[in-house]
Amino acid sequence: MTNHQPARGEPRVALVTCTELADLDPDDRFVLAPLAARGIAAEAVVWDDPDVDWSSYDLVVLRSPWDYALRRDEFVAWAASVPTLVNPADVVRWNTDKRYLAELSAAGVPTVPTSWVEPGESWQPPADTGEYVIKPAVSAGSQDTGRYDLADPEHRELAGAHVRRLSDARRLTMVQPYLTAVDTEGETALLFLAGPNGLAFSHAIRKGPMLTGPDLGPDGLYKAEEITARTAAPAQLTVAEKTLAVVPGGTDQLLYARVDLIPGPDGDPVLVELELTEPSLFLGHAEGAPGRLAEAIATHLARRG
Repeated sequence: MTNHQPARGEPRVALVTCTELADLDPDDRFVLAPLAARGIAAEAVVWDDPDVDWSSYDLVVLRSPWDYALRRDEFVAWAASVPTLVNPADVVRWNTDKRYLAELSAAGVPTVPTSWVEPGESWQPPADTGEYVIKPAVSAGSQDTGRYDLADPEHRELAGAHVRRLSDARRLTMVQPYLTAVDTEGETALLFLAGPNGLAFSHAIRKGPMLTGPDLGPDGLYKAEEITARTAAPAQLTVAEKTLAVVPGGTDQLLYARVDLIPGPDGDPVLVELELTEPSLFLGHAEGAPGRLAEAIATHLARRG
């Protein structure tokens, strides 16, 4: 999908997506008009289309390539072949494997406690009867993610089956305690966009609870989300800024960042995920957000001359 035919000398920007969203995710389309108003020609391009000449674009912006999870090696190699990619390939390599959470935790960022199950490693559900989340370390859109009440014998069996299913597919598994505050407070996503003085806070949203029970296998490209606008609290901004401060290579290289937080057992925000590769930016839920993203893209274009 092309916004319009580029005029002579007009910068060209590829908005990277996947085959199932070849015309972009609806939320991403909000940026097209602000880009056109700035004299920037933007079009949706599928990341694994072999006929695309990526060198013909002045900037290649990752948006919704949400089918990469089962082909991460291919996706990372593709990213490395696109020199004008934002966020850049080194960030993509680091951020598409959620083992980055261990690095952030070691750096002092409050994160959800996580244990890891390597492919082929045996695993038994914890002896306690709390609720746990099981998911792969490489995923997008909450795919292959389930919630298990270990007081329920059936859930204990399904949790074991979930880990085995991921292990059989040679996927690293994450096991985390379920943070029950999400059922009432929801999850807060803080969105940051590039500006003239570096990455800056743009807006926040509330995401309603999504995990209702065990994962029983593939159910689509992503799980539906309940999104509303939210005002970020000072404590949330503090955790987000602490998180971004330890991104390898710094934040000047970033076009965008999304920091996902949930209240921990003591009520303080803890990091669930740091989204630097293909996050939904929820442009339709904050006044001026599409224009701010367009301006961020213009800023990165200017840096590249």
